[in-house]
Amino acid sequence: MIDVLAIGAVSPLGLDASAWSNGPLGAAASTAIAHDPTLAAAGLKKPFSGRVIGRHLSPDGADPATTMLLRALSPLEGAIVAAGARLGVSVGTSSGGMASAERLFSARRAGEEISPTLARAASYHAPFRALLDRLLALGVAPARRAHLLTACSSSTLAIGLAMRWLSLGECDLVLAGGYDALTIFVAAGFEALGATTAAPPPRPSRLERDGMSLGEGAALLLLARAGERPSAIARLAGFGASGDAVHLTAPDRTGSGLARAAERALEDARLAPAEIGLASVHGTSTPFNDPMEAKALARALERGEGASVPIVASKATIGHTLGAAGALETALAIDALMRGVLPATPGEGTLDPEAPSGVRAGNEARALSAVLKLSSAFGGANAALVLTPAEAPVVAPARARLGVRVAVSRSIAGPPDLAELAARCGVAREKLGRMDATSHLALFALATLAEEVGRDRLKGAGLVVGSCLATIDVNGAYDDNLHRRGAAHAEARRFAYTTPNAAAGECAIAFGLTGPNVAVGRGPDAWLEAEEIARDLVAAGDAERIVVVGLEADGPLARLQAERAPFEVRFGASVRLIEHDA
Repeated sequence: MIDVLAIGAVSPLGLDASAWSNGPLGAAASTAIAHDPTLAAAGLKKPFSGRVIGRHLSPDGADPATTMLLRALSPLEGAIVAAGARLGVSVGTSSGGMASAERLFSARRAGEEISPTLARAASYHAPFRALLDRLLALGVAPARRAHLLTACSSSTLAIGLAMRWLSLGECDLVLAGGYDALTIFVAAGFEALGATTAAPPPRPSRLERDGMSLGEGAALLLLARAGERPSAIARLAGFGASGDAVHLTAPDRTGSGLARAAERALEDARLAPAEIGLASVHGTSTPFNDPMEAKALARALERGEGASVPIVASKATIGHTLGAAGALETALAIDALMRGVLPATPGEGTLDPEAPSGVRAGNEARALSAVLKLSSAFGGANAALVLTPAEAPVVAPARARLGVRVAVSRSIAGPPDLAELAARCGVAREKLGRMDATSHLALFALATLAEEVGRDRLKGAGLVVGSCLATIDVNGAYDDNLHRRGAAHAEARRFAYTTPNAAAGECAIAFGLTGPNVAVGRGPDAWLEAEEIARDLVAAGDAERIVVVGLEADGPLARLQAERAPFEVRFGASVRLIEHDA
């Protein structure tokens, strides 16, 4: 078990403690989502969001994601320095330095010189590097570092990884959480996918729902092994992760992938399903997500589809904060545990009999012994946490550290033409033609591995993909189209491949990889980072085997960023199979 010692956060609700407060007992459901003049000026038809910058933090010219992440760190700095312990930093995001990337794309279109400063700031990992630089300025050199790029489940996975580091003895304290800033780039993409509401607040579990609103923010949890340090505010009792291996942008409608993550978290916590008194759901208020979560909860909590567990869908309150969502919603769940609150969920209308029915219109008093937090993401990447009160009994780890070995390691120069790639990976040529270069490279790496070890050996495995430059070229092409046609005419198909975990999702679908599904990118050594995380997850028993793919897809923007930043990267790919060494 892992103690939560403190939380630093910024959200549409405010700064510090107000950023993760569900409000007073008896208070009616409310939302921080409002009309967004910036999105309206860009021409979006559904211009609503939950903002931090311009509402609780003043824009200062710096990258907004970096600003929020450093502000979330500030109340924790004293405790980190005073502890003098081996610190780990595990942080997730969906879009990283995307606001700076928008400036890079604009400067390139105008024919302007790209400065090294802008090239570095435009990377996915730039805000994370700023966080590390701040810690170094405080005299703290992290022992372990991870930057997860697994879209909307990033920070839940980051917290789970932090739990594993502590349990494996890799660190004594870990700073874990996530961040994201709202940009036109991202808002236009979600509107193009038909995922945003025209009339907030969102209405999760209601027949009248028509999607979510986006938000922004950052949250960092300071974690330690249970009982080792005073003043814990809650405990993290369990973690589980899984992959759907079904669809790139839509969840598995059966809910089985998310249910597996929840079941693993409950098993890790050694709690019976009946002990869960509240579920903090992913809750995007979309026709696919809500019924899927009802099925996942029914299976994981063994209550039947007609039964209900109290739920809270915090995205209706603060917006979908993307890479920050898991961490902020975990913080809100901790507030519920600490104060004995069943939190309210905004939104009116008729309850959908196929969606989770346990929403409440006002905050109710209820002592809680355990909370289940669920997260899902593009690529079918699921994660779940189980939280308990700070006074809960400390339970010894159920599993010892397992031996790990590298079963296979290969370098890949680059993918063949699409016809050959289709034949080797078993994906239709037409479908490959809709993908991006990073997905082609990752699929080729997996096909090469499968030809050596056999496809059956890979089924059910996990996957970790590491990249420094990620999807910079497809991002630039997507942004160029926004500039030409306007934000209201974004390309939904191309937007799906702007997420760095798209390649991991396509590989999971093609090869049946239903274990933990993760994309990472802390910088030029992202390939090493991916292998380290795979070893951690296998050693902790989260998967029997995990495929590791390191890749850098060649392209004009990738080369520009690598040269101007400069980032020392090798274009091409590598693939490794990490296994439990029996």
